[in-house]
Amino acid sequence: MPPEAVLLESRAMRDSVMGRTEVLDKVKALVLLPDGVHATTEGVADYFVVHNEAIKKLTQRHRTELVCNGLQVLRGSDLRLFERDNLSLSKQSYPQGRAHLTLYTRRTILNIAMLLRDSEVARAVRTYLLDVEERGRVGVPRQAESGPTLESLDHRLTHVESSLADIGPVLRDLAPVIGRISVRLDRLDRRVDATNRVVCAMSLRLSDLAEDVRELRYGPRPLPRPHRHPGSRARRRDQG
Repeated sequence: MPPEAVLLESRAMRDSVMGRTEVLDKVKALVLLPDGVHATTEGVADYFVVHNEAIKKLTQRHRTELVCNGLQVLRGSDLRLFERDNLSLSKQSYPQGRAHLTLYTRRTILNIAMLLRDSEVARAVRTYLLDVEERGRVGVPRQAESGPTLESLDHRLTHVESSLADIGPVLRDLAPVIGRISVRLDRLDRRVDATNRVVCAMSLRLSDLAEDVRELRYGPRPLPRPHRHPGSRARRRDQG
């Protein structure tokens, strides 16, 4: 089994097992907010049995990596909306009047488990991860012969659920951007339509102007001669 320090020191190693969020529940029950997706700093600290400040400091040191794995900070109207829909429904207590709220997904919490040194729960998660990785490598040929096991299917399902949970906040953040783009495209479409009408009017005006210039240069066009029947000239001679 690879040493535990590999996960603590190597981001590449952490990234390789980031999809195994199911180990969190196998080590200890993870309590999430009513949305079933996020946990607060207080909830993460309770899970790892450490002080809130330990989680805050670790988040500051590894913010870039944690953001890549679902960490987000809510402020302003987003914070008020989230508190109304989630924190008000939670049985846990939270500070009132906060300026911002840090949220963690399962991937973020698993990421913290691979970075947090002074926590027995975090050590258990790392040990479980390494054990699962080793058993997975040894069991690959056997699984290939007998087909996927119930454990592997459960892991895949959990991975899909985790991925969908992480996509939700991204889509929510993209919604206002897509709305603004749609409004701009609608305005651009109206401008193009107005430009086409102007170009059409200018084309007609230029055509009339070209005709006026031709008449000034060559004089008005001669009127077409009336069409006469071939027998009309003979009748005039007979009458004469």
